[in-house]
Amino acid sequence: MLTIILKTLINAPIERCFDLAISIDLHVQSMQSSGEKAIAGKKSGLIGLHESITWQARHFGISFEMTNKISTMEYPTFFVDEMVKGPFKKLHHQHLFKIMGSQTEMTDVFEFQTPFGLLGRLVEKIFLKNYMLKLIEKRNEVIKFQAEW
Repeated sequence: MLTIILKTLINAPIERCFDLAISIDLHVQSMQSSGEKAIAGKKSGLIGLHESITWQARHFGISFEMTNKISTMEYPTFFVDEMVKGPFKKLHHQHLFKIMGSQTEMTDVFEFQTPFGLLGRLVEKIFLKNYMLKLIEKRNEVIKFQAEW
């Protein structure tokens, strides 16, 4: 299993950053390049504890569906979304928020594993890890922009 850790400093209150991170509408906006949209479960607004959402998106020219559930949430410092159905063997994404003076530090701990054994691990390391990092960075840029605006 691979882990991506990404820290983003945002000049905005922790509550604003947290609310933007759980916004389905902002997530859709940040993932426009893959045509990601909510097709089942909670489809708009702010997602809450134990709620799930099914996403449809196109990556590498292939259409995917993935259902994620918010398994843990402590407002405004922490939430976890986990894949319950989809293309990965495992996907676990921790979102941590911490006040740092007048800023908020948003930390993503993104763990994932492909289902294809040795071949999957090779794909993870060669290009999937970097691809997933770029997606998270893009999402965080949108959150930061909206929070600081």
